Amino acid sequence: MVLDTDTALKTAELLLQINAIKLRPENPFTWASGWKSPIYCDNRILLSYPPIRNYVREQMARQLENHYGRPDVIAGVATGAIGIGVLVAEQLGLPFIYVRPEPKGHGRQNQIEGYAEKGQSVVVVEDLISTGQSSLKAVDALEAAELKVKGMFAIFSYGFDLAEARFKTRGLSLHTLSNYESLISQASKTGYVNQNQLETLKSWRENPEKWNP
Repeated sequence: MVLDTDTALKTAELLLQINAIKLRPENPFTWASGWKSPIYCDNRILLSYPPIRNYVREQMARQLENHYGRPDVIAGVATGAIGIGVLVAEQLGLPFIYVRPEPKGHGRQNQIEGYAEKGQSVVVVEDLISTGQSSLKAVDALEAAELKVKGMFAIFSYGFDLAEARFKTRGLSLHTLSNYESLISQASKTGYVNQNQLETLKSWRENPEKWNP
């Protein structure tokens, strides 16, 4: 859920400006899941643009603290959210840890990197929410380590019903700076896409799993 509409639109505008979000309705991308998509989101690009990086850091830290209070620790989901997670933790003056998809196959075989004590409260930072599966695997790892996950905050979400159902089933709150609705609104307003492309993007969002151009 977006907490601030103006911030959501501004974030979408900035991501479009630096091509962190690529819209290609006429030549769809293929995701790792096998889904065909007219959109690809790579929020890691914003780390290379200091003014935009600072805006996202400040807005995420402000909204996160306003909604969840100050957790004991910020956790980023590897690899995409390590950078932004560190920035948010730095802004709030909090410790930072990150969660791998799987435990390392060598050394100490850690899945969680960094130091946190059992019973500490954590807010998880993500760069992108699609189906929610990988994000919730990180939550599983944190809870297995006996940390108290207060919720998750991400830069962007596609707003898929599947993801919303997964978070609801887990009883875990999810908030984002921006989302697909804000992106489409901003892309249309600024002329980033034409009317035909806009209709394609709307059509895909209605049934992304089975969409075929």
